[in-house]
Amino acid sequence: MDEAIRKAGVLIEALGWIRRFRGKYVVIKLGGSALEEGEAVRNFLTDVLFLETVGMKPVLVHGGGKAISQAMNDAGIEPRFVNGRRYTDDSTLEIVARVLATEICSSLVDEIRRQGGKAAGLSFATENVLIAERLTSLEPACGLAVGSQRAAKPQAAPVDLGHVGHVVDLNRELLDQVLHSETIPVLPSVGMTRDGQKLNINADTAAAAVAWLLKAEKLVFLSDVPGIFRDRNNPATLISHLEAADVRTLIADGTIDTGMIPKVEAALEALEAGVGKVHLVDAGMPHSVLLEIYSNVGVGTEIVR
Repeated sequence: MDEAIRKAGVLIEALGWIRRFRGKYVVIKLGGSALEEGEAVRNFLTDVLFLETVGMKPVLVHGGGKAISQAMNDAGIEPRFVNGRRYTDDSTLEIVARVLATEICSSLVDEIRRQGGKAAGLSFATENVLIAERLTSLEPACGLAVGSQRAAKPQAAPVDLGHVGHVVDLNRELLDQVLHSETIPVLPSVGMTRDGQKLNINADTAAAAVAWLLKAEKLVFLSDVPGIFRDRNNPATLISHLEAADVRTLIADGTIDTGMIPKVEAALEALEAGVGKVHLVDAGMPHSVLLEIYSNVGVGTEIVR
């Protein structure tokens, strides 16, 4: 009986958050090493299904860099990177498109359906949602650009990344139709230009752009770390709450570095554009998304304007 009462208490704690976020968009990005752990992916998709069931509008955006690198290695293609971004020639683009839109996206959709939910993979292979333009320069931040909605920023020198793009618009009508049918949209980070050309897109910036365009309540990045630490070697230094100015300070002093920088820069731009809050959570912790959104304490790092 005590255990049953404890469970009821957990539900009551979540009630206020469930009511507050009902009907709101939440964009969740999954990628990297998180996709390599089957049990972690299943737990995560249970969380996404829970969000949809209690009235949120989850949109799942995924990458798959490790799987792409393995497929390229199997094909005898040597990866090439320019300023940390994968150069995408014709052969690489076909591998990226196949791995993301056919293999990974299909497996995520299948698992949601296996758990009793409804899901639809939306891409060039089915019905496209991400409308993209070719990326011809790397900006000081993450390269996120959404048409005229963006404030002008100085541009870096031109760079050739091949078939690499950024999201500039969404097929909003299609996305809302899918969500209205209580179906979870799963978007691989491959976009299409308005004239039908496929482009490889960084999954972090794709998710940030989707959140920006939807004016989402939340943007959640699933990572292989619990969030941002003041000392990465000391788990007790996890920072649970940050304002945007604090994040810029931590980048400047080197606390936030390497692979975390593009993620938090995407987060900052999304916040500037009207996204309510950004969360960085550990994909390896069971049900970390639910614990972060629907509990009073949270388990990762939240970033606010």
